[in-house]
Order: sequence, then C-alpha cells, then structure tokens
Amino acid sequence: MKRTLRFTAFALVAAFALVLAGNNAQAQQKKAESWPVPAEYKNMVNPLAGDAASVNLGKTSYNKNCASCHGKKGLGDGPKGRNLKTFSGDFSGAQYQGQTDGEHFYKTKFGRGEMPAYDKKIQDREIWAIVNYMRTFKK
Repeated sequence: MKRTLRFTAFALVAAFALVLAGNNAQAQQKKAESWPVPAEYKNMVNPLAGDAASVNLGKTSYNKNCASCHGKKGLGDGPKGRNLKTFSGDFSGAQYQGQTDGEHFYKTKFGRGEMPAYDKKIQDREIWAIVNYMRTFKK
C-alpha cells in the first residue's frame, strides 16, 4: 500500500514537472523577426479561387505538411512547434491575415530558418490551396 502511494505521488510530481517544462519551453520561444518578401511575390495574385475544392485540397496538404508545427487551427501550437526556438505564429490574428496571399505563398515555398522550404516538396498549385485554407483561420 505504501509502495503504491509513493509511486502515485512520484508519478504525479513527474507529470507536473513535465507540464511545467513544456510551458516553460513555449515561454522561451522568441517572436519571429520581420520577414521581408520580394515585391514580385508580395504582389502575386492567388490563381485559385477560395472555393470549397481549393480549401479542401489546402486542408489536406496543411494537415500533412504544416499542422505538426503550426497546429490544427493555425495557432502555432502543434506538437513539433513547441520545440522550436522561434514561435511558429498564429494564423488567426490580424498580423497574419493582413499579409497578402503572395507573402504567404513565398514564405511557404522558400522557408527560412526553422521553417522548411516546400518548393521541391509541394507543387505551387497546392501551396496556393494551403494559403486559401489558412485564410479560414481568421478570427
């Protein structure tokens, strides 16, 4: 009985320590630095309509390639994102939603730092669809 009680107490303390460590790791992430986008990309117009077919294609690709860092709802809370040095961003907020589709396309295609480049992994059409899907995260 005492052994079970000690084990349970130890398990609770260990679990609490892990939660604190996880929260502390997120608190230590730095905010992303300014990410300039060349004008030729910034001014690009998304060639895909934001219709259901495009959004569904974007959702499938986003869940496969992006959600592990950016989270299912684009809040920057994906399981891999918690381990990054830089916060992966909140796609629901005005700062993200205020950027052009071309800016999002560029950042996804070419990446930077901990954000991988997808130019050799995902076709442009699919990246545009991801942009359309990420627009659905708007608050």
